[in-house]
Amino acid sequence: MKFVGEKRFALFLAGRDSDHVKKVYGGYYNVFVDAFGEEGEQWDLFRVVDGEFPDKEELHKYHGFVISGSPSDAHGNDPWILKLCLLLQNLYAMEKEVLGICFGHQVLCRALGGKVGRSYTGWDIGLRKVKLMQDLQAHTVFGCLTEIPTFLSIIQCHQDEKEFAEDTKSRLEVAEPDRKTWEKICRNFLRGR
Repeated sequence: MKFVGEKRFALFLAGRDSDHVKKVYGGYYNVFVDAFGEEGEQWDLFRVVDGEFPDKEELHKYHGFVISGSPSDAHGNDPWILKLCLLLQNLYAMEKEVLGICFGHQVLCRALGGKVGRSYTGWDIGLRKVKLMQDLQAHTVFGCLTEIPTFLSIIQCHQDEKEFAEDTKSRLEVAEPDRKTWEKICRNFLRGR
């Protein structure tokens, strides 16, 4: 679908704002819009954790969607999580851009047929180096970079793990975070660049 005028994005907030986040940033909405938003865009907030979802008839108006992190389990059966899974299946069928952060990528994996559950090894906290697959490096989301790295680092803190469908698995190794590069890649992904 082609978009005329401003692009519109939706943030699915899957966790509640902590007092600290409210005080420092004004809420998680501001954190995500500051990280991924660009001038002239419209960003709508849906507190899915509280049962706020967009109308199905409105989904076509959005260019992309972001699912936040959450202290909830992506493998849980809370009504809002099950409803979010159904919504994500609809967005996938509509070929919409969906970016999942932490819980967000786990629930997206679940919605699309992957397995998500408690990690057998317990908590995983620290820095992780992600090796980019060679065929993935040609993807347009990397067009924002002057040089495509072989590895990118992330910070992680979780006790759940996911097992992607066979065609989406990747390897992980330890390193330091590459925040600015991840932000560029995520912005390009959301915009279909």
